[in-house]
Amino acid sequence: MNQPDPRRTARPRVQRGTFLRGMRVLARGAREEPRLFAWAVLGSAVYGAGTAGSGWLVGRVTQDVVVPALSGDAAVTAADVWLAGAALLAVGVVTVAGVLLRRIAAGATMYALQARYRRALARRYLDLPLAWHHSHPAGRLLATAASDVEATWQAMAILPFAMGVVVLIVIAGVAMVAADPVLGGIGLLVVPALVVVNALYSRRMSPRVRRVQRLRGEVSTVAHESFEGALVVKTLGLAGGEVTRFAREADRLRDANVAAGRTRGAFDPVIEALPQLGTLLVLAVGAARTASGDVGVGDVVQVAYMLSLLAFPVRAIGWTLAELPRTVAGDARLQAVLTEDATTPWGSRAAGPGRAPARPQGRGVGYHHPAPVPDPTDEDDAAPGAAAETTAAVPPAAQPARAPRPVLRDVDLEVTAGTTTAVVGGTGSGKSTLAGLLVRLVDPTTGTVLLDGVDVRELAEGELAGVAALVPQSTFVFDDTVRGNVALGLDADEVPAERRTSDDDVWAALRLAQADGFVAALPDGLDTRVGERGASLSGGQRQRLALARALVRRPRLLVLDDATSALDPAVERAVLDGLGAQGLGTTVVVVASRPATISLADEVVHLEHGRVVDRGTAAELAERDEGYRELVTAYARAARERAAAATEQGARA
Repeated sequence: MNQPDPRRTARPRVQRGTFLRGMRVLARGAREEPRLFAWAVLGSAVYGAGTAGSGWLVGRVTQDVVVPALSGDAAVTAADVWLAGAALLAVGVVTVAGVLLRRIAAGATMYALQARYRRALARRYLDLPLAWHHSHPAGRLLATAASDVEATWQAMAILPFAMGVVVLIVIAGVAMVAADPVLGGIGLLVVPALVVVNALYSRRMSPRVRRVQRLRGEVSTVAHESFEGALVVKTLGLAGGEVTRFAREADRLRDANVAAGRTRGAFDPVIEALPQLGTLLVLAVGAARTASGDVGVGDVVQVAYMLSLLAFPVRAIGWTLAELPRTVAGDARLQAVLTEDATTPWGSRAAGPGRAPARPQGRGVGYHHPAPVPDPTDEDDAAPGAAAETTAAVPPAAQPARAPRPVLRDVDLEVTAGTTTAVVGGTGSGKSTLAGLLVRLVDPTTGTVLLDGVDVRELAEGELAGVAALVPQSTFVFDDTVRGNVALGLDADEVPAERRTSDDDVWAALRLAQADGFVAALPDGLDTRVGERGASLSGGQRQRLALARALVRRPRLLVLDDATSALDPAVERAVLDGLGAQGLGTTVVVVASRPATISLADEVVHLEHGRVVDRGTAAELAERDEGYRELVTAYARAARERAAAATEQGARA
């Protein structure tokens, strides 16, 4: 039995619901910015009433002033002509005022909503756990905050115009029918014709616009990866390949935009022509009825002029309908972030008082990385003929589930307060994940992580950051001064004076991180800008700057995720010894691979395949743990093998 293609069954339902879904999004925007939107609608209503009033007035002036004046009727005086001109001018001024009010207020509404949702996205991005970010490409998130926000609220600049057009149609329809039912009926036939054409237009445009939105995210993702990996790209000579990869995605986006433009180009002339055809038909029928004496010249002019006035404004309805697919696609991406339930809830308990060393602990801890999350609009973004190009249009429910990849399993570990503990293990053993769990970058899938006997999930927001600090293996330095990088967030104006970091605190942290020497040698000392990602510093200098950033906060728990790999052993020993000499009362957990680093630890924890296989002093593990011996002697063994190979090669020579 043939199974239905999920793409074919899902797409029509989504298209039929685009109008209602889009209008619900715009209604939400109107509720969130009610004052600005109300002013925009008022201005648009004034514009609609003024435009319809000008049509009625032109008809009356033609019938009562122009025609009698041309026929030599002495009853029409110069004052009548001036009065008619003044009336037309007054109506024009009111109409222009309505246009200005509508444009200013509608634009302000759109930009206010865009700013509101960008702020909400920024807050949400920072609130969501690191595990969530691991399953969402950064390029897609950037595209959501940029182009998707714009796409969602672009229609808010047009919607008030469309609502004013409704006022215009109602008033103009009544005036046309009142002038002559036959001509008015002919003129009003244009409106349903425009509605039908616009409905067809929206139906054809919806899948194309959704595809454009998705491809914009993919182009952003490729660009972000290329820029982030610029060092790898350049050193491996992959610039040509990256250009080709980006060009391929850009070409797909171009083709999608061209397809949308062709559809718009096919419908725009039809939408433009319908009111003009209606005007010609009114003039033809009106001429015959004028000749028979059924209507006056002014009535024909009134209906024809009003109908011609509708030609441009009625298109605003089409523009709004054309924007609704983008509104729906953009809002789907926004809501996928804003309503994400992968939250990091915080409790209300404070960390323990005083400066006692922290005691981290894990009970039955397990963790697995989440699977990548599909684009929220993948199920309905395939344009006709694009199904063979991508399978992303298959709804997530129809795609096979990916089994989570376990990283840690049943980890039971307690670190003695005030000691230095080294975590060692092979590649992929879970060392960095364990470090992230200690400072709650991620939450365990199973089990509990405690700090001084308290589940870290029960600590109040900000409490853990005030107790624990992590220096990751990938050091990030901001394009700021040395002072700004070390005192990051602690020198802001909103920080109370008693908690604000002084220059003395910064220098003390730099001395402890063995960074004061090179900072003092910089041209402007603490005020020296280090460039984007610390481009003017060496790898070791960046690591020491990151260490100082953590140490200036005087943490009770310091987690170093291979954060001293770029330091020479003497500097590394000076840093770790300095923590004890300064009396900071800091518990140190260091992810290490070099024997020189491991030898500095009071205790060593050996991880293998996500489990703790042994723990003890370095000497104890070296005696009883064969896997540990293999790890710590790998450097020396490799050096001996290289020396032996060199000796043998020299002997052969």
